[in-house]
Amino acid sequence: MVCGLQGPGASAAEPMPLPTAIAAAGDASCGPVLVYDGGCPFCRHFAAWSELRGGIPGLRGLDGRADHELRHWLQGRGYRLAEGAVLIRNGQILHGAEAIQWICSRLQPSADLRQLLAALLAAPQSARRLYPLLLLARRIALGWQGLPVDPDRGAAAAPAPAASGPKAG
Repeated sequence: MVCGLQGPGASAAEPMPLPTAIAAAGDASCGPVLVYDGGCPFCRHFAAWSELRGGIPGLRGLDGRADHELRHWLQGRGYRLAEGAVLIRNGQILHGAEAIQWICSRLQPSADLRQLLAALLAAPQSARRLYPLLLLARRIALGWQGLPVDPDRGAAAAPAPAASGPKAG
């Protein structure tokens, strides 16, 4: 168990092991973990930027497209990467607009574009309204790269392109 989170089908007596990436990300601070689609350049850059410059203590980004074990573990809990990013914190899982809203409401952005993004997506209502546009941009970017929108369907979970810079989002 990491930060109060148990694997799917776990019981109090015998918790199911978490995916290796989540277990490795859990530490004494139990910082939040953002699971994103590493095949999407927007997702990859948002996660890297949030992790490295967002000012959210302990935030870690994990590429769900590249980590089949993690992606399948999330699917078993009802969270599909194809439908949005996932944020795991304090035993709670946030998905899609809620995950991005949680991050944006806590960002300490420095550049003008980051400030605008944080302002647009920090409120739950605006995040829910704008998140479908982010998913559309993701679909277009993945299409340009010839990657399936859903890493578990279509082109048989093609490997994500190598990320430039630190691996995060």
